[in-house]
Amino acid sequence: MNQRSAPPALSSEQRRANLLLAKTARIERAMVKDAVAKSAISIFDAINDPRESIQRMKVLELLASIPGVGPARAQLIMERKKISLSRRIAGLGPHQLRALRKEVGIMKIDPKIGSLLVMSGPGGVGKSTITAFLKNDPRFWISVSATTRAPRSTEKDGVDYFFVTENKFDQMVANEEFLEWADFAGARYGTPKVPVNEWRELGKHVLLEIEIDGARQIRKIDPTAKLIFIAPPSWEELESRLANRGTDSPGRREARLALARQEMAAASEFDCTIVNEQVEGVVAQMVSLATSL
Repeated sequence: MNQRSAPPALSSEQRRANLLLAKTARIERAMVKDAVAKSAISIFDAINDPRESIQRMKVLELLASIPGVGPARAQLIMERKKISLSRRIAGLGPHQLRALRKEVGIMKIDPKIGSLLVMSGPGGVGKSTITAFLKNDPRFWISVSATTRAPRSTEKDGVDYFFVTENKFDQMVANEEFLEWADFAGARYGTPKVPVNEWRELGKHVLLEIEIDGARQIRKIDPTAKLIFIAPPSWEELESRLANRGTDSPGRREARLALARQEMAAASEFDCTIVNEQVEGVVAQMVSLATSL
């Protein structure tokens, strides 16, 4: 019979470090719950706190800290909304967040409205990589576009895109349900207003990764949106990135470069330009822009 090996023994320094981390986490959680109890922040401000200690806090604890709620009522709310009593903040899904908003949003102060960041730039500049980083930040929600194209085998409706018919897209356009929309490569793409507004009302900063024309449309509809242009360190660097993709024919690569020249010329229309020299630095600037608005 196989025997499990014992976990490695920790040194006294490691034990002290772990104890200090645990103590710091308890203090941070206590401070957040106290702020909620004093109505200095809403529970959604706490839910959007990126610190690991807060993301690991049980939702039940957070709800119980709301004035007039307490442990018993907090448990009833969780059960009524079909949320596990052991659920931690980091594990809350979109439907659960919306349910909590309806349940407790009327009790205490609402969260601050999240910022709307619109990110554009030439193909190959690294926008998708930046988006992937921010997708893991609990303060952000990455907008999901609607499209008339067929889903690929790995794509899920409502996660990668909202897949709709041509008739449905026509109806959404007629009902002004899009922040922006455009034709691209034989299909239509658009950013639905409702989920963007819902997530901003939950205090999330919403990021849109869209084309230049879409950013122009949003500028007209929502002047409070922050338009961010992502630029390469140099034109030579962009050419190198496109060439290294290895998936385009020479003719297709030249077409991409021609389009990139047009897109680079539009940088002055944006509120700010961030040069993508290192993705971590770009992400830090994006976070700073969102939280300072």
